Amino acid sequence: MYGVCGCCGALRPRYKRLVDNIFPEDPEDGLVKTNMEKLTFYALSAPEKLDRIGAYLSERLIRDVGRHRYGIRMSGIKGLQGVVRKTVNDELQANIWDPQHMDKIVPSLLFNLQHVEEAESRSPSPLQATEKEKESPAELAERCLRELLGRAAYGNIKNAIKPVLIHLDNHSLWEPKVFAIRCFKIIMYSVQPQHSHLVIQQLLSHLDANSRSAATVRAGIVEVLSEAAVIAATGSVGPTVLEMFNTLLRQLRLSIDYALTGSYDGAVSVGTKIIKEHEERMFQEAVIKTTGSFASTLPTYQRSEVMLFIMSKVPLPSLHHPMETGKTGENRNRLTQIMLLKSLLQVSTGFQCSNMLTALPSSFLDRLLSAALMEDAEIRLFVLEILISFIDRHGNRHKFSTISTLSDISILKLKVDKCSRQDTVFMKKHSQQLYRHIYMSCKEETNVQKHYEALYSMLALISIELANEEVVVDLIRLVLAVQEVAHINEENLPVYNRCALYALGAAYLNLISQLTAVPAFCQHIHEVIETRQKEAPYLLPEDVFVERPRLSQNLDQVVIELLFRQSKISEVLGGSGYNSDRLCTPYIPQLTDEDRLSKRKSIGETISLQVEVESRNSPEKEERVPAEEITYETLKKAIVDSVAVEEQERERRRQVVEKFQKAPFEEIAAHCGARASLLQSKLNQIFEITIRPPPSPSGTITAAYGQPQNHSIPVYEMKFPDLCVY
Repeated sequence: MYGVCGCCGALRPRYKRLVDNIFPEDPEDGLVKTNMEKLTFYALSAPEKLDRIGAYLSERLIRDVGRHRYGIRMSGIKGLQGVVRKTVNDELQANIWDPQHMDKIVPSLLFNLQHVEEAESRSPSPLQATEKEKESPAELAERCLRELLGRAAYGNIKNAIKPVLIHLDNHSLWEPKVFAIRCFKIIMYSVQPQHSHLVIQQLLSHLDANSRSAATVRAGIVEVLSEAAVIAATGSVGPTVLEMFNTLLRQLRLSIDYALTGSYDGAVSVGTKIIKEHEERMFQEAVIKTTGSFASTLPTYQRSEVMLFIMSKVPLPSLHHPMETGKTGENRNRLTQIMLLKSLLQVSTGFQCSNMLTALPSSFLDRLLSAALMEDAEIRLFVLEILISFIDRHGNRHKFSTISTLSDISILKLKVDKCSRQDTVFMKKHSQQLYRHIYMSCKEETNVQKHYEALYSMLALISIELANEEVVVDLIRLVLAVQEVAHINEENLPVYNRCALYALGAAYLNLISQLTAVPAFCQHIHEVIETRQKEAPYLLPEDVFVERPRLSQNLDQVVIELLFRQSKISEVLGGSGYNSDRLCTPYIPQLTDEDRLSKRKSIGETISLQVEVESRNSPEKEERVPAEEITYETLKKAIVDSVAVEEQERERRRQVVEKFQKAPFEEIAAHCGARASLLQSKLNQIFEITIRPPPSPSGTITAAYGQPQNHSIPVYEMKFPDLCVY
């Protein structure tokens, strides 16, 4: 009985009969015009049936498409287009945006976008095709979808986007991702600009909802998010910026956990889906790429906030942010550090800010530099590259990718501007911190050629971007101290590292001498380089920083003629107006909590450096002679032979280090205890001088010998005037 009723046209609802009548017998023909007018009149006279008409049109479209009736397809799309245009312009416009209608209309349009029949690929050339043949279902569906999304109001965006996400899920269209990217490009260019951030929010929520989906699916969503976010950045995405990065970083951490544990639940059991590590790595790279591409579209102030946000998520060894322990925890810490720093590098690439104080605030710089002291060589390299990205504001970085001792640096065509006032303030505040981390990075045993190239680029870019006379002097002192590290070799560095430090110093001093353009300075540097070329080419970058370094095992016999001499540089630069006293003073980095937290220094080395710094700044010396008078200049006046002075200083430092490496623990403890007692006694003296009892409101009393003496009265016994009491 039901079958008979279904076949009998007279028993079907009138709106269905009217819809059926608009379709022609030949699918290639257009809609029946007279029957369309009847359907239109019926819709106007019975508007409450309009949603049913739309739903049935969608049903007919899906059914005919399933039967490969690609011609009743064009007509159906035009019918949907008419429904859209009609409903958004009258009082029933809210109906079409309801989920039950969007769930039918949007997938129908997407289906036509997705499948382009083979016959179309064999169609005549555009010059021969008629106007009717030029238009395909895919083109018409795209136009209809754009029109639909363009008319969507703020409250309707979610209902229009959700069916798209479900369609891509159901048909596994995230993994090829080509169609998904095309869909969201259409969406982002169609919705009103002020609503574009709602689409981004929908994608972010969908990424969270697919946290346990395959890595290929998550990577596809992230790629689509990347394309959509770049388009949305031209509109209004302000409220979703940090939300987007927070979601991406959260997914990054989850992916790291999945890769480490091998499952989504943290433990592998029977029936658990095993995760492929290479797929998770692919997803992580997609997240990092998306982070960089989206950040590149943001204004400077938002980009700075994003970098601060990412840096705050990096796990670092500190007193306030303890790291995870155990082997799994250490692996998770390392992977998280690497991935977040790679993301930060992507964000910082191409970042240009005229004011370094705002680009690198203390809260950001402190955390970034603390990562520069970590044991992991890859992490240290990321930190150096991030700093280089910040400092290089004139595109000079690639000119220092090769370390060399050019006789004429004019061929590099460097872009050099005068150091601005803001840059001078930045260097006054942070220069010693930067120098210290460069110095410590040079001493790392696990450094490879890329590290030395990054260090050279950083020294060169500071000299070009942030240097005034004081900075130039300090950089020269720093590089001479690095040369001393290679020469004395207290760190027991391998031969390659020592040769690399010698070569690094030669390359930088060759550069800075030509930048300062002091003839005597250039001559001294050139003479040492020439001597090395003849007698010790293994101390120059041309022999060290190559695929097969040509080294020498006999570095302990490096003579004074092969070294850049601090006394000579001080003399020639002092004659040109530079601070010769400061140039004479060897650079020694200050110890901080980071050294103790890094746990990479032996007790003897740490104490020896600490005592050496204390000995230079002890209160006893300050009482006897002002600190500024203890310079090599005064010693040079007393001792004519400057070379002997340098040898004396080197020997003194060696003895201090040897003492604290070989002396008994009791002797070291007694020495440190004596200094602690001395400090306490000095503090007691200061307190006795500065702390006095409060004056008495009742005046003073006279003590013996007629000396007035302040008499202290407890606060609760003081008598205050009435006007002072409330």
